[in-house]
Amino acid sequence: MKIIILAGGMGTRLKDVVKNLPKPMADINGKPFLEYLMGNMLQYGADEFVLCVGHMRKIIMDYFKSEFHGRPVKYSVEEELLGTGGAVKQAFEEFGIEDGIILNGDTFVKMDYTEFYRKMHGEKLGLALKYVENASRYGLVKTEGERVIEFTEKKDTDEAGFINAGIYYARKDLFEGILDKKFSFEKVVLEGMVGKLKPKFCKTEDYFIDIGIPESYRQACAELEMEVFNA
Repeated sequence: MKIIILAGGMGTRLKDVVKNLPKPMADINGKPFLEYLMGNMLQYGADEFVLCVGHMRKIIMDYFKSEFHGRPVKYSVEEELLGTGGAVKQAFEEFGIEDGIILNGDTFVKMDYTEFYRKMHGEKLGLALKYVENASRYGLVKTEGERVIEFTEKKDTDEAGFINAGIYYARKDLFEGILDKKFSFEKVVLEGMVGKLKPKFCKTEDYFIDIGIPESYRQACAELEMEVFNA
């Protein structure tokens, strides 16, 4: 099972708290956040990691080098900002990936990834949803049966509901017909193609944290290690 991790973002909202580091390398009790993320995937059959890197990439590449606990680590380098979609598409093409699980490098979600891969295998696109009490940071996802039918914009309300957890299964032909080199996975693939794809989803009710803002980063420092090692 190939794991593709988006680790090239600028992390602008976190720059006052996490200085001189790419966001996925934010220190959590002496270890980078990305190490927790990758370590968690080992127990679910990860056999190769592909890190999509750009901003301050040398820090990531020097830390993980070419393997992580015996599994190969490869790097798909953004020489210019490609957006989340462009970065993933480049990784699939560069390494001839048939299918894999895509993770956001700033989000940790506890779930059974082996079962997720099994359920989504054969789909062009699958994703995980998480129920939250306040979806204002994320925007809601509307479903019908076992399919996603709409992604809604972020709102300045504290409405509860299911959000996109940032965990995807993708098959290589998902990107057929997308000629742009630079594009947003969220805007072009998720929102733009949802009507055509109607992607399959699963729900996770376990631990979820996105370290994209200082408050959630501090929360991760307080509880992530316990969540990872007391699974």
